[in-house]
Amino acid sequence: MVFASGCTTQSQAQDFRHQQELYWHPNKDNSITWDLTRETRLPHDDNIELAGTQIAAIIRYQVDQAKQVHITRDIIFPQLRKFTKSNESLYRAYLRDDYRDDLLPVLTLADKKYESGVLDSVRIKGKITFYFREKDGLTLVRSFFPSMHERCLVEKWTLLNTGKTLRIVGIGATELQQTEQGWHGTYHRRVFTDAQRSVTLPPGAHYDFGVYFLATLNEEAAPTVSVAAIERSRDTFLDSIAVNLQLHSPDPVLNTLFYFSKIRAAESIFRSRYGLVHSPGGGNYYVGIWANDQAEYSGPFFPYLGYQTGLQAALNAYRIFQRNLPKDGGKIWASFEMDVTFPFGERDRGDAAMIAFGATHFLLASGDAQKSKELWPLITWCLAYCRQRTTAAGVVASESDELEGRFPAGSANLATSCLYYGALLQAARLAQAMHQPASVSATYHQRAKRLATAIDEYFGAEMDGLHTYKYYKENTTLRSWICLPLVVGLYQRKAGTLAALFDKLWSANGVLTELKPGASSPPVFWDRGSLYAFRGAFKAGAADQALERLTSYVTTRLTGFRVPYAVEAWPENGMAHLSAESALYCRIFTEGILGLEPTGFHSFTLRPNLPSSWSDMTINNIKAFNTTFDVSLRRSREKLQVTVVRQGQVVLQRTVSNNTIVAVQLK
Repeated sequence: MVFASGCTTQSQAQDFRHQQELYWHPNKDNSITWDLTRETRLPHDDNIELAGTQIAAIIRYQVDQAKQVHITRDIIFPQLRKFTKSNESLYRAYLRDDYRDDLLPVLTLADKKYESGVLDSVRIKGKITFYFREKDGLTLVRSFFPSMHERCLVEKWTLLNTGKTLRIVGIGATELQQTEQGWHGTYHRRVFTDAQRSVTLPPGAHYDFGVYFLATLNEEAAPTVSVAAIERSRDTFLDSIAVNLQLHSPDPVLNTLFYFSKIRAAESIFRSRYGLVHSPGGGNYYVGIWANDQAEYSGPFFPYLGYQTGLQAALNAYRIFQRNLPKDGGKIWASFEMDVTFPFGERDRGDAAMIAFGATHFLLASGDAQKSKELWPLITWCLAYCRQRTTAAGVVASESDELEGRFPAGSANLATSCLYYGALLQAARLAQAMHQPASVSATYHQRAKRLATAIDEYFGAEMDGLHTYKYYKENTTLRSWICLPLVVGLYQRKAGTLAALFDKLWSANGVLTELKPGASSPPVFWDRGSLYAFRGAFKAGAADQALERLTSYVTTRLTGFRVPYAVEAWPENGMAHLSAESALYCRIFTEGILGLEPTGFHSFTLRPNLPSSWSDMTINNIKAFNTTFDVSLRRSREKLQVTVVRQGQVVLQRTVSNNTIVAVQLK
């Protein structure tokens, strides 16, 4: 066996020569398959991240021209922090290494080394499974999945006798042990198999065994491992994610990515000293929280999914931000890393606006008056801070945005002001639901109205011949975040903004971050910009225009050269599978196509925009507002029939035109 130390960098380039190629196809069971039986576009490589509360693993696979697969397991134990050298990052010092195929058990058949057949297909559905072609009467299947609760990754091997005679298979031993000192004491890692040394397989029989990659701390006992038990735990998680918030649209590709996105959004939750926290992952960001990823992107999603672990993680994030509110009137921290103990954020990115925008939505959708009372100080502080930062022009100043200086943002950017505007509207509704004095809600509404005017006057501009927005005062290039006015319901410049997003800024990988003609550097995209653009476009009533671009984007992300989730960015971090982006994908359908906006603890409005090519769309088992309900849209001649069913009882049924606001009261 050989252990390859050091880890693969996330910045490894994707092969953009194949960005237009489709490798995978969706199946009826919400899985995707890459069929290699006729594949000629080789070599090809990709990776997928899998996570449990104490482990993350990035499974990197390359299929060569001979259809042999080479797998590297980038295994991360996020809570076990390493000592670092002077030139290494203190923040991301996770116990981590690459493990290659050299350490796998050797199989023997008839006293000869057995080499598995060529790769036949690969399947993904919350696990990744490699199927090998039958050879010498044996078929091999290898599947990867994490323990949901322990520091353990499992590589499950299944041997099937697909021949007509008895097969006796020898299975070699695998054993690797590593020990090192770290921040929390002594770390022990072990790679081993529980396979029997010899297995007799009659025709049609199969045998399962595991190769385990686990870690322990100090003198703690190693967890009892079992392929069946760990896989059952993973399957239980996947089943719980499948039954809630079910999308049924006419497009199976959109539906499948919706299911996959629920998985990725929900699995990236880790134990910390302050309880469960949701973290981005992607090989870089674990056991920490960020104002954009957790407070703004994923936090408001979990009430709709109804995943209790996710709800607890979101609540913990807001609590951590509230416990660390500045006492001196300074800015709020952008993130808390290193087991959520180390605050970080050199510049004000508009974090107060991000937190207020996310927390108000989370609390309304949770339908929980007690939690709202607990977190109300966080919201009022964030809104007061944004007001203090309001300039003479009426917009909110910030030193940066969530891209943290990667692109210029001036002294006041469109994103921060839009998020503050959305937060004011939601805070007004939350104040009313909490029975705050009427003056509180009225004040927030008045401030939002003035801010809407200021946004249009300050940021509104003719850009590249379009009636849209400049991102900051001195901005001369089109930017992806001009979608945010649409997201928060500002539609005065809708036509020009949509043309900028889906024509000028559009690429094979979605909306580019900036349009810079003649630039020598490669174009940059961050998926979050595309995901917000889709949501804003549907919400603004441009359903057909949005669907065309959404279908193109989803086809690439689910069946193309980089699968199976939304990604962070390119070229930074090599299109990592950050978790919160998957939450943003799901929100395209709830807040975009349905146009769902919470208005109270038991009420919301819909503003449905069904594409003209669709006859219907339903989202079942929505878990928000402390209940369970379904929303269905069905085309009826030139109108839409909107039906809301709560626990089997029809709450609302109306026939309306597209883009009509419908108020729904659940209690």
